[in-house]
This record gives sequence, C-alpha cells and structure tokens, in this order.
Amino acid sequence: MHYDFGSIYRKFAEIVSLIMLDKLNIVKQRFDEVSDLIIQPDIISDQKRYVELNKEYKDLKNLVDKRELYIEFTNNIEEAQEIISDGSDAEMVEMAKMQLEEAKAALPLLEEEIKVLLIPKDPEDAKNVVVEVRAGTGGDEASIFAGDLYRMYTKYCESRGWKTNVIDLSEGTSGGYKEIQFEVTGEDVYGTLKFEAGVHRVQRVPQTETQGRVHTSAATVMVLPEAEDFDVQIDPKDVRIDFFCSSGPGGQSVNTTYSAVRLTHLPTGLVAQCQDQKSQHKNKEKAFRVLRSRLYDQELAKKQEEDAAKRNSQVSSGDRSAKIRTYNYPQGRVTDHRIGLTLYDLQNIVNGDIQRIIDELSLVENTEKLKEASEIF
Repeated sequence: MHYDFGSIYRKFAEIVSLIMLDKLNIVKQRFDEVSDLIIQPDIISDQKRYVELNKEYKDLKNLVDKRELYIEFTNNIEEAQEIISDGSDAEMVEMAKMQLEEAKAALPLLEEEIKVLLIPKDPEDAKNVVVEVRAGTGGDEASIFAGDLYRMYTKYCESRGWKTNVIDLSEGTSGGYKEIQFEVTGEDVYGTLKFEAGVHRVQRVPQTETQGRVHTSAATVMVLPEAEDFDVQIDPKDVRIDFFCSSGPGGQSVNTTYSAVRLTHLPTGLVAQCQDQKSQHKNKEKAFRVLRSRLYDQELAKKQEEDAAKRNSQVSSGDRSAKIRTYNYPQGRVTDHRIGLTLYDLQNIVNGDIQRIIDELSLVENTEKLKEASEIF
C-alpha cells in the first residue's frame, strides 16, 4: 500500500489550522463583548469589575492582533498554492513560491506565540508588588548581600521602566540592610518578579574576612502581590495601630514626631510598618497596603502549593523558604537551582541583568501549563 505522506501532512496542517482559528474566533467574540462592556456606565461605576475587564481587554487585544496576522498568513499560503497549481503565469508562480516560503516559515513561530498567549492568565500577574529582602544567616555579610540584591532589583526595575519606592528599612551595621521593603509599580510586575521569591545564597570572601576564606551567606526575598481594597477586607477592630519616631542609621531619630506607623493584625499576628514618609497619614496608608498584601499572599501561598503539587512544578512550589539561587563570586557563576540553569555572567546579573533567568523560568512555567492543559492545536 502506498501512502502519500505529503498529502497526509497537508491534511493534518489544515486540521491544526482550523482548530487554532476556531479558538481565535472564540477569543475575538469575547473581545467584542468586553469592548462593549467597558463603556457601560454600570461597569465604569463598579471599580473591581472595571479593573478586571480592562485587564482582560488588554490581554485579548494582543491575541486578536495575532489572529489578524494568522489569518493573513493562512490566506497567503492558500492564495500562493492556487497560483502555483494554475501555473499559467511563470512570473506570478515565482512570486507565489516566495510568498509561500515566507508564510510557511513564519506560521510555526506565530502558532507557538499564540499557544503561549492562549494559556489561561494568572489573575495576579498584572498586579504591582511589595518586595521584601531580609538578611538571613551570615551576620554583617548577609546584610551586605541583602543590599546587593536590593540594588540588583532596583536596576532591573529601572531597565523595565517600573517605579520603585522604599516603604521601610533597617540598615546593617556594616552596610546593606537587615531588612528592606519596597513597592514596585508598572505593567505585569508580579508576573515577572514572582520568580525571585525564595532564599538566595552568596558565596564569596567577605569584606571583614582577613584570612581570605570563602563564606556562604543568605537572604530571603518575598514578593507580595499588592492587594486592592476589594481583594482583602480588613476589619479595623482586628488591627492594633502603634505610632513611633522614625529612626535612621545607628538608631538616631529622623524626626521628633510620631510619624512612623506599625500595624498588627491580631487574628494572624502579621505585622506591617512604614516610616519613610514624614506624614503619619501617608505612612499609615502605606502600612495598610503592605498588611493587605501580606494577608493576600498568605492565601495565595496555599493556592500555589496546591497547584504546584498538581502540576509537580519546578518553578512555583509555594514554599517561601526554598533555596532558589546561588551567586558564587570566586567562579563568577550564578546558578538557579529550580531549573538547573548556570550562567557565568555574575557581574552583569548583580548589576540588574536578570531578564534571561526570568525568561527561562517563565518558559518552564508556560511549558508546564501547556502540558497541564493538554490541548491539541
């Protein structure tokens, strides 16, 4: 029996194309619905719904643009094949062959992009974040390392056009920070920085080491999605509010007014404080934002743990104490332990060039999600 494999492949490609187009048509239908909804007065007056729909509109717009491109490529292929089959005009046939080649080369890449965009979005990914870097084991060297991580993140955020704003800090005795909290605002911040949560280790000769021995120190990074008022409801009766004087390096008073604010959530024991503003009111507002984010993250961690267990995830385990990355200065090496990625580019990485690591982690997460969805395209 003779099989025409060329014909079988073309038939399979047609089926894949129809399935893809069918999915994209559903997206287009939803996009038209959302476009209509976001201009309705009752939606505009409902803050939570309006924010959700605006985010959905932006995500769908990207897919709708890819749909237009996909239709253009498939039409070009069909048109070129018809001209080649006809064969009556040699010049047109040559042009059609070129058009066919270009479209066939571009289509698989576009299909891969669409597959990734069709993965259901994590609703948290679009949120701003509160990042907390806390020195762990290693004494003064751990504080210096926490300062290095803070600098690395601020430089990275700057390169992305995101804004950073310090909320609270406690300086180390020999430089760096025992702890520092800062806000990051921009587009899809949590979806990017969530991969940085966990324990970071550094291996190097500390400034205070006279024997030239390599020490290992650590710092913990927490990335909390910034919760909106409607995400977490806090009963004022559940919060104890303490006011105190802001303090600078060495415990000196920044000002003599009680402008710094510490909030304690009595049911959970979670604490949030802010002392970077001179206004007590502004510090209180920021501290409440941090407290909301802490409560929200607590619930999110449980959900991520369940999801990760289902997916056997390498990337997002929900375990905030997992060792995720080592920065080895003598070897100029950075290793991300979750995916076994090693890069000999330490200086650029600690200067904020962490995009490649984030891209690799994002790729692994998307692959896991695609596998989980197990949809045929």
